[in-house]
Amino acid sequence: MNLEGFFANMKKGKNFLPFMLIFSGIIVLIFLIMQPLSVLHFRDNISVLFPKGIIALEERNLLFIIQAIMLLVIIPVYIFTFIFSWKYRANNPKGTYDPDLIDNRLAEYVWWGIPCVLTLIIAIITWNKTYQLDPYKPLESDKKPMTIQVVALQWKWLFLYPEEKIASINFVQFPKDVPIQFEITADAPMNSFWIPHLAGQIYAMPKMKTKLNLIANEEGDFRGSSANLSGEGFSGMHFIARATSEEVYNEWLKTAKQSSSILNLEEYNKLAAPSKNNAVGIYQLKDDSLFDQIIMKYMLPEQ
Repeated sequence: MNLEGFFANMKKGKNFLPFMLIFSGIIVLIFLIMQPLSVLHFRDNISVLFPKGIIALEERNLLFIIQAIMLLVIIPVYIFTFIFSWKYRANNPKGTYDPDLIDNRLAEYVWWGIPCVLTLIIAIITWNKTYQLDPYKPLESDKKPMTIQVVALQWKWLFLYPEEKIASINFVQFPKDVPIQFEITADAPMNSFWIPHLAGQIYAMPKMKTKLNLIANEEGDFRGSSANLSGEGFSGMHFIARATSEEVYNEWLKTAKQSSSILNLEEYNKLAAPSKNNAVGIYQLKDDSLFDQIIMKYMLPEQ
């Protein structure tokens, strides 16, 4: 049959189904080829799939496991869709119609039983991983954990190093392979703290303290951001999370402690005013209890 005859028959409906099956197959094939290529090409922008820390790695693996289990149902559904569409097409005399198939017990067990079993497996795996990856759970390591306090402002991030007596705006640095415990609060509308390369997000809320434990297994600059819409300055509310060797980190500490900018409660109140697209800033921390004061300001009555 020539091309003109093919399209003529298509108008009559004779070749429509074969054409759609072929066309759909080509689209699926292109998708299967292009998807992994595009993921590899944009890998630097898809941080969730290319983690740099053990917590983010475990979360990525959980995502892959759950998707693989779900594909055990999805792939056969698509395959049988094409098979049934071809076998029971209108112009196929061998595709007999069986109205009694609806009462087939074996078929019912298959298409209801398998998804139920897979759902139970996913639930068990997710429950175990949720407990294992509890963001409040300290990480096991032969190195001493490090505490960094985080305050979500409008629209910027403030990092306090209570032991090192320094603070920073929209920049946080720490040594790799060292457990980091973030203590997080907000002095602005509720927000969400997130470093996709290293761990999942955790909420930052006024008059509350949440925690996030993570560890960086590689050196590098990782993008941190707000994962919760918080107004017109939201797009600029991001920061740099830098993991370095301990030697480089100690050198940065020495430089930071020599900063001419001082952060106390009075300066903090000025800093907390809403502002957009803030540059990185380094301060000497002169008030060790600043983080606690930020939390308690919403809990104590006005004097």
